[in-house]
Amino acid sequence: MKFSFARISGTLAVLFTFALLSSKVQMQAQFAGASVPNGSTLTIPVAQIIQPEALLHLLQGTGAEKPLMLQVGSHMMYAEGHIPGSEYVGQGSQPAGLQQLQNRVSSLPRKRAIILYCGCCPWNRCPNLGPAFAKLHDMGFTNVKVLYLADNFGTNWANKGYPVEQGR
Repeated sequence: MKFSFARISGTLAVLFTFALLSSKVQMQAQFAGASVPNGSTLTIPVAQIIQPEALLHLLQGTGAEKPLMLQVGSHMMYAEGHIPGSEYVGQGSQPAGLQQLQNRVSSLPRKRAIILYCGCCPWNRCPNLGPAFAKLHDMGFTNVKVLYLADNFGTNWANKGYPVEQGR
C-alpha cells in the first residue's frame, strides 16, 4: 500500500479541523448549561465591550463628541489612578453606587455614548460592571460600552503607558 504525502496531509488537516470543531462544540455545551450569575460581566454582550487600545484611539481622536467615562469600582482605586476625564460614580455592586450612577445619567439623552470601567480585578470576577451595565440598559441607554480590562486597571491600562490621572 502506497501513501502519498498530499493524501496524508489532507487526512491530517481533516482530523485537525474535526478536533477543533469538536472541542468548540464541547465548550459551548459545557457553558450552555452553566448558570451565569445575574450581573456578571459574562452577561455583557460582546458587541458592547471595548478593548483598551480602541478606547485610547477614541479618546485621542478629534472631532466627535467624547463618550462619558464612568468608573464604577472603588473610590480608593479611582483616587490612585483613573482615565483622565472619567468620573467616579460609586461601586456598581452596591445599591448606593447604582443610585449614584442613575442620578448621574438620568438627565442624559438615551443615545449618549457612555463607557463604563472598573479594573478592580480580573474581568470575569468583577462584581461592579455587570450590575452597572444592566442598570443603564434598564434605563434605556443604547450606546453603552464596557472597557475590557482582562486583569486589572494597572496591568491593562496604566502599565501600558496609557494616560492616567490621580486624585479626586
